[in-house]
Order: sequence, then C-alpha cells, then structure tokens
Amino acid sequence: MRALAHPRLGPLATVRSSSDAPRCPALLRPALPFPAARLRRLPELSPPATRHRRPVPPPTATVASGDAGGGSFLELTCPADFAAPGGRISIVGFGSLLSERSARSTFPDLEGFRVAALRGFRRVFAHAAPIFFERGIAVEATKEFSSLSVGPCEGELIVVIVFEIKEEEVPAFIEREHEFKFLAVVPEGLHGVPFTNQAVCSLHLKPYL
Repeated sequence: MRALAHPRLGPLATVRSSSDAPRCPALLRPALPFPAARLRRLPELSPPATRHRRPVPPPTATVASGDAGGGSFLELTCPADFAAPGGRISIVGFGSLLSERSARSTFPDLEGFRVAALRGFRRVFAHAAPIFFERGIAVEATKEFSSLSVGPCEGELIVVIVFEIKEEEVPAFIEREHEFKFLAVVPEGLHGVPFTNQAVCSLHLKPYL
C-alpha cells in the first residue's frame, strides 16, 4: 500500500498581540493654555460678639469704680436704693459689726447673723472716726484712733459677717456708717459659693492708696 503523503506544513505565522507591538509614546492632546487665575483670600470672619445683659441700676443709684481692683460696683445713695424683695436687706459687717452684740445695738431685729467671705476687697485703716473721740475710745497720746474700712483690691479676700435687717432700719444703718459710702456687692460662703442675692457693704469716702 502506498503511503499517503501529508502536505508539508509551512512555518507557523507569528501572531503578535497588542502587547507585543512596538512601544511608542502615547500621543496626548496638548493642554489648552489657561490664563493664571487670581485667587482672592476670603476675609476671616470673627465670631459673633456675645451680648450680656447688665442689671439696670435704680434711678438714684450710681456706678462707682474700684480704685484698687479696677472693677465697678453699684453705689447706693439714698434709703430707697436699699429696697429688696421681702423687705429684708443683707448687710456686710466688718469691724465692730463682727460683734453680734454691737450689731444688735443698732439693729435689734436682725436675722441670719453668719460668717461669709467678700472677694476682691481688703481691710484698710485709712481714717479716724469722730465717734472715737466723742465716746472717749481714741487714745491721742499713742495715736490709737484709726478706723477700719474696706477697699477694692483685686485678688484679695476678707472674712466678714452677713445679716439681714428690715427696710425701716436702713436710716439707722446710714447714721451708724455716716462717713462711708454704700456699695452693692455679692458675698460668698466659706466654701466659695456666691450668694444668690446682693448685700450692702460700706466703704470710706476717701480713695485708697
């Protein structure tokens, strides 16, 4: 039998994939020239100011500036300025008013005699009270006649007495402290908690050094 001759196959054609294609740089469309943009910085906005309500002083009251402390306090200039809810006025006592017996000699019906603290004030021996000479308390030979007062002083704290008196006793308080002016202050307890109501503190009329 004659063998059949198979057709001779030629060399296989080489198939190139796209990955085998010669690498050539990609052609990119040239970027369009843009004019240089001018960026303007936005102005910084400040936070909105917080508005606090200030207590409106009574018509006859004035605001007194503290010489040493730099603060301001409401000054009471007449008995009507002392008016308080409930008809009881809180008094800040120092000096002779630290004694309940002395305080009751002027205010027999006082209530709530208690120890407290007054922040932003200091004790000052700055004047001589005429009553010391009238009652023979002053010792002129040794110059022992200086009267105790208090004055504003930032960062200081003094121990005081606070008690309540009736509105009708205010004239007696003004008479007892006639060489002083009267300011509305906020005392605090010995644990540092401020009182919920204001109290009246007397200060000498002359400025403090």
